[in-house]
Amino acid sequence: MQPEWIMGLIGGMLIGLGGAVLLLGNGKIMGASGIIGGLVDGSGFGDRWERIIFLAGVLLTPMALVPFVGTPDTHATGNIAVLVAAGLLVGIGTRIANGCTSGHGVCGISRFSFRGMIATVFYILAGGLSVVLFRHILGVI
Repeated sequence: MQPEWIMGLIGGMLIGLGGAVLLLGNGKIMGASGIIGGLVDGSGFGDRWERIIFLAGVLLTPMALVPFVGTPDTHATGNIAVLVAAGLLVGIGTRIANGCTSGHGVCGISRFSFRGMIATVFYILAGGLSVVLFRHILGVI
């Protein structure tokens, strides 16, 4: 069995490759929250099929890889309420920050975007504080 970090490295390389292809292919930043947000609020109506295809790829690719690499153990909680609350909070946070980890972290930092770097620092700090609070203090995850 390979060390866990190899799968993380491969995943990171694939995310970076996807961001580069989208940026070089049509000049757009690969920010998943912006892609989804444009579908939800209607601002991305003009390129909705491109957005839908991108999201289909994000959802279907891991499913297609399961027969080859198996189902990963995410160590996520089994508490559905916690998962739903976490998803909603992440969604709200990405709208407040005008972007997510792929937009600010992967694409923003690689383009030397000051705004992307600052956003990345703050969401990593928020994630770390959330783990301390919810896992170590409250014990819900």
